Amino acid sequence: MHMSDALLSPAVGAAFWTGTAVVIAYSSKKLKENPDDRIIPLMGVLGAFIFAAQMINFTIPGTGSSGHIGGGMILAVILGPYAAFVVLASVLTVQALFFADGGILALGSNIWNLGVYPCFVAYPLIYKTLTKGNSVSGRIAPASILSVVAGLQLGAFSVVLQTVLSGRSEMPFDTFLFLMLAIHLAIGLIEGFVTAGVVNFVRHMRPEILNGVSRSETLPGRISFKKIVLSFMLAALVIGGALSWYASSHPDGLEWALERVQGDQDSQDEQKGIAGMLKNLQDRTAFLPDYAFRETAAAAEKAGTSASGIIGAVLVLVILVVFGIIVKTIRNRKAG
Repeated sequence: MHMSDALLSPAVGAAFWTGTAVVIAYSSKKLKENPDDRIIPLMGVLGAFIFAAQMINFTIPGTGSSGHIGGGMILAVILGPYAAFVVLASVLTVQALFFADGGILALGSNIWNLGVYPCFVAYPLIYKTLTKGNSVSGRIAPASILSVVAGLQLGAFSVVLQTVLSGRSEMPFDTFLFLMLAIHLAIGLIEGFVTAGVVNFVRHMRPEILNGVSRSETLPGRISFKKIVLSFMLAALVIGGALSWYASSHPDGLEWALERVQGDQDSQDEQKGIAGMLKNLQDRTAFLPDYAFRETAAAAEKAGTSASGIIGAVLVLVILVVFGIIVKTIRNRKAG
């Protein structure tokens, strides 16, 4: 659901940039109130894991389309909604700036669509309600599936609404909406099972993490995150460095829907005005566009994919750790 700049007008893009910035600022403020610094490395490795996991597109049978996890619900369940939103915003920013995955003008919209709905709507209203504030395994799977599906459906609807507000009237609203909701229902069902698997893994390793987050409690000081951190970091490197080779080549859900309502989604508007300036900026910052080396031979395609997965995961990890250290420093200064 990574939108390109061609789908948005500058006004709509700026509006969602503003809304996203407000949510990031509020989430950062809430994180400064959390005295447990062990969340910093956990945010970093989970961000690296989600970055790598999003590189694996899985085929949706019978559609000619593919999808990848959004990861917002995984992050919200393990970290809580505020840390989750910051982590997902970091992942999407790294993807846009360094890998040309999603437009820069559209970055605010992409963060909003993939972050706000799972973190601040589906997680508190559906997941926490169904699990009733505890991590009993029998409730995790249905709660994960329903909350992920709801979050993705809201995000898909938001994409359609943003294109309509941008004046992309050549796209039939009803058809585009139906295709987006239908394909993201299928994607959501698969991501729901993945989410349940990851959450149950954390529950098995450290159930105190899930219980603490769900009840907004400070975790006991004796709990070590070391095994969880190492597990997710290893998973990120394996997924990004090797399993990403086997990602589906079919267009993702958004691209698939667009092809059926308007054909090629590229637009000359993308080369003009603010969108054109941001596209030129992205061309300069994206050193591995489309997760591949520039002008590389086909034989080196897997090497480019592996490099992208590993470098991207490490970048997200570093950015989030630095962010956490800054938040910790500001909190300590205010406390002093």
